[in-house]
Amino acid sequence: MFLFFSVSAFGVSAKSMQCSYDNIGNSVPTILLRMQKRLYTEGGLKAEGIFRINPDNAKEEYVRKQLNSGVVPRGIDVHCLAGLIKAWFRELPTGVLDVLTPEQVMKCNTEEDCSRLVTLLPPVESALLDWAIGLMADVVEYEQFNKMNARNVAMVFAPNMTQMADPLTALIHAVQVMNFLKTLILTNLKEREDAYAKSRGINKQTSDPSEEWGSHDSEILGNNIKPSNNPKFLRVSTLCRLEADNEEEFWNIEKRHDHKDTAETIGTVQRLSKLSKSTKKPLESNKDEGRRGREAWGSRLSSLPW
Repeated sequence: MFLFFSVSAFGVSAKSMQCSYDNIGNSVPTILLRMQKRLYTEGGLKAEGIFRINPDNAKEEYVRKQLNSGVVPRGIDVHCLAGLIKAWFRELPTGVLDVLTPEQVMKCNTEEDCSRLVTLLPPVESALLDWAIGLMADVVEYEQFNKMNARNVAMVFAPNMTQMADPLTALIHAVQVMNFLKTLILTNLKEREDAYAKSRGINKQTSDPSEEWGSHDSEILGNNIKPSNNPKFLRVSTLCRLEADNEEEFWNIEKRHDHKDTAETIGTVQRLSKLSKSTKKPLESNKDEGRRGREAWGSRLSSLPW
């Protein structure tokens, strides 16, 4: 059990409560941080209509008593937790945005105007607002599950951030506060995206340049082969493939040369064969003529009177 400075967790000033720092350095009541943590662990960010759906009154009263005693019960309904977070802001002695006049809020039309207006808040109210905006931005990041965009979340939180006696004035002011909160939520989300993109850029610059082989290797290996994520493997396999291609090209050239040489050799043999055939007949005819000449000369010699 965790005890707070105040006897009650609701309806008292944040200055009289035990405070802790959140993940960005805001000093806020510890009970808010504990409810936020339980809301997240119980899957509240993905619950459809979170912060919009009203919880069961009996459950909310039971959990309220537990929170006043310093206990955040387990297995609690996430809509009950979300409703009690809104109730905590609504039941403050003074609203978080009561320091700002309706005219000041109404004139906020840009991100710069809203950011400049936040600087007018006292430290306690400024920390509470910054924590609440971070919570709302977390909800919006899960919009695909909870169906709560920046406008919807700002709409359900706006009436809990100010306190006005006149209902009509409070309603009109709530619309202006809703637009103010919506702008702050979108600014917060944009800052997160910028910080994430910057961190990715730094990581990319400091990473191993061999990782760039991954995109080229997919073209070399083919579309049907899934490349490895190991840069060293990609580099080695690519070089091996290039060496294999070069070797294959070399042997193709050798084969072409061999084929050319063979063709030339065959042509030479064929020419020699034709030449030998063409010269064979004259040689044979000369031999016959010599034989016939010797026979004729011999017959003449035999007819002479010796």
